[in-house]
Amino acid sequence: MHQRLLLALLCTVSLGLAGCERQQATAPEAPPAPRYDGVVLNGTVYDGSGGPGQALDVAIDAGRIVALGDFGPDDGGFVVDASGKAVAPGFINMLSWALDSLIHDGRSQGDIRQGVTLEVFGEGESWGPWNEAMKAEEAGRQGDIRYDIEWTSLGEFLDYLQNRGVSTNIASFIGATTLRVHELGYEDRAPSAQELARMQDLVRQGMEEGALGIGSSLIYAPAYYASTEELIALTSVAAEYGGMYISHLRSEGNRLLEAIEELITIARESGAPAEIYHFKQSGESNWLKFDEAVAMIEAARAEGLRISADMYTYTAGSTGLDAAMPPWVQEGGYAAWAQRLQDADIRARLQQEMLDRKADWSNLMLAAGAEGTLLVGFRNPALRHYTDKTLAEVAAERGTNAQQTAMDLVIEDGSRVQVVYFLMSEDNVKRGIALPWMSFGSDAYSMAPEGVFLNSSTHPRAYGTFARLLGRYVREEQVIPLSEAIRKLTSLPAGNLGLRERGLLAPGYHADVVVFDPATIADHATYDDPHRYATGVSDVIVNGVQVLVDGEHTGATPGQVVRGPGWSGWPERQ
Repeated sequence: MHQRLLLALLCTVSLGLAGCERQQATAPEAPPAPRYDGVVLNGTVYDGSGGPGQALDVAIDAGRIVALGDFGPDDGGFVVDASGKAVAPGFINMLSWALDSLIHDGRSQGDIRQGVTLEVFGEGESWGPWNEAMKAEEAGRQGDIRYDIEWTSLGEFLDYLQNRGVSTNIASFIGATTLRVHELGYEDRAPSAQELARMQDLVRQGMEEGALGIGSSLIYAPAYYASTEELIALTSVAAEYGGMYISHLRSEGNRLLEAIEELITIARESGAPAEIYHFKQSGESNWLKFDEAVAMIEAARAEGLRISADMYTYTAGSTGLDAAMPPWVQEGGYAAWAQRLQDADIRARLQQEMLDRKADWSNLMLAAGAEGTLLVGFRNPALRHYTDKTLAEVAAERGTNAQQTAMDLVIEDGSRVQVVYFLMSEDNVKRGIALPWMSFGSDAYSMAPEGVFLNSSTHPRAYGTFARLLGRYVREEQVIPLSEAIRKLTSLPAGNLGLRERGLLAPGYHADVVVFDPATIADHATYDDPHRYATGVSDVIVNGVQVLVDGEHTGATPGQVVRGPGWSGWPERQ
């Protein structure tokens, strides 16, 4: 105020009153403030519906898309020039393990650089609800990434992650395994009526906190011990809140069709939609089951059941050596498992069962072979020189057979040991991509080629799942059109999950936007050299905030918890 009075006095003294008024009258006006927080200009907009691209601009304000139309650079506080590029809704990663990786590095570099704006957790295990014993176990399980466990419920964990700052949005299913461990520990038995009732109460709590439904992973102990009836009982509660059931099937190999039938039964009896995690046919002897598996799903859909699936764009999976050993030997958790592996009689029995091709449990090492089992992640630094060697190579080096070597590595590493199993048919990968009800998930951490992430190898899907779809399978091999691929990455999973105002570029929707070049987008991670970013995504906007600009991360962490349909905070239930 004083400064303006002084300037007015000086003007009057030097020019006189009339001259000062003339000068003020002819002074140029300040440029008007931009109409919107930001605009994306000159791109081809694929709105996520599956329709063709259109030459439209996108206006963003207060974290939302407010209009699609014709705008100019003066309309936005920030301007993204998308000339020659596609503009799409942010991609949804239907199966993410970016939990402790986001605690360590909230930038989510590996996924953001592919256009992912939502990470969905909860394949069997969720980071809540946890009791004190589970917290202590998780604290003892930590490796290179260390953190204090400051939460108990799943909702508290998601809030904790958001409050730390993450670049992507986050959401989660309630893990059926987590519920079981919460009440039964690692015992191979059915829950009592009281235990099951408490598990159902935890489902209610989780759904009201915003969980998406129930997630299971039935090849692993202790999830394997759960009956179909137990899973129906849990999923029925989630269905009351609009939640879905999503599952790593009880078998993806010898008993694949029976496992799909179990999932369909759970959907039918509970009233919930259901999805198959990482749809595949594991082991060459099972590749021919693709047609029958698809026929079962489509028959259920024709019946009126909402059955869908997701997948990653590779012929190899990745999990632990626990998937090479029968569930009975793992009862009681890791400590009991490792203790049994040191018993000579148990080892002899176990070796025979690990070679049994007619077993009713899912043996991924037998399906892949020791030559097709690649060692990629060790907790014990003394074993890391085996990284990127096959189990067959390490067995030869140690002078033991593959089964005995797997047992020894589990003991010595203090963990299940992370491996890559080469299991699937490239032809079936392409056929899966083309299915209209198929979406995509990395089944991996979101990593960066730096720091502690380099202490282990990984599956290339951690850096390449989504770029590989758009580069290799859309542009190069033309398995599906670009517009259909974008639908499968956006509105399809958003609709399956029951998300509000996500998955489309439409007025009123959250401004999660990805800009990429369809002519150049590509994955570069390989099994030999997996820590390599994908390229071709230039800009990513999350909740109206620029996270990636011209291919470089801004450091912004605007990610939010995305709540499911049962969240108690909604103004009204969907």
